[in-house]
Amino acid sequence: MSEQGTQKAQDWWRTSIIRMEPGEIAFRGYAIEDLIGRVSFPAMIWLMLRGELPSPEQADLLGHALVAGVDHGPQAPSIAIARMAATCGVGINNAMASAVNALGDVHGGAGEQAVGVYYRIRARLDGGDTLEVATAQVLDELADEGVRYLPGFGHRFHPVDPRSPRLLELLDEARAAGHVEGRITAIARAVEAELGRRKGRRIPMNIDGATAAIFGELGFEPALCRGLFVLSRSVGILAHSWEQMQQPERNKGPLPRSMLWTYDGPGPRKVPR
Repeated sequence: MSEQGTQKAQDWWRTSIIRMEPGEIAFRGYAIEDLIGRVSFPAMIWLMLRGELPSPEQADLLGHALVAGVDHGPQAPSIAIARMAATCGVGINNAMASAVNALGDVHGGAGEQAVGVYYRIRARLDGGDTLEVATAQVLDELADEGVRYLPGFGHRFHPVDPRSPRLLELLDEARAAGHVEGRITAIARAVEAELGRRKGRRIPMNIDGATAAIFGELGFEPALCRGLFVLSRSVGILAHSWEQMQQPERNKGPLPRSMLWTYDGPGPRKVPR
């Protein structure tokens, strides 16, 4: 192959993420052998996504958010799907992929959406609005856009999501130590307060709203926040897939065999001649 042809083939894929040649692997310029043993997994995620190594405090905050979202039990569709897939005799990667593919706008996307809401409010603050005014205006806009459920607030199982207060406590500690600005955290709390005022009762921040505050304080783009949640929940998906594979059930569906679904179609009828 000519030199021009070789260069064209090499330029087919362009990436600033990894350099790899025989005997050499480097991520963002750092040799893998230097990263191993010195860099935590959350810090490695940051490096891969952001291009630079985080401070230890930034890596810790990211790790706290990832720990909080690993699992919510078989009632969560993604976990149930992983377990059902495992009973079908597929490999562990197939069970995991089946579950991850269920993480969409409704189940798994609230963190991304909450960060987007927080950033919209921040943009109004940058334009000179007060926090209260900016929050109320953005919530009005969301209502006009047909948003029925504010992402990141309220929970169908927990009166107060037990994960959120701890994450907010860690954010407050990070702000007090100067590791984060605290602006997005203040916005998240303002949304909770305004939502409660409108509803006439408190609608507590849930795991998605709290992790969104962490991701926002750390400067992640909203679309990446869904990917971060997928990384987190994949740990639970892996654990449930493996556990189910150790159990004897085959072809396990969403309901016990003794319980059937509700049929609401036509009654018995004959096929016309």
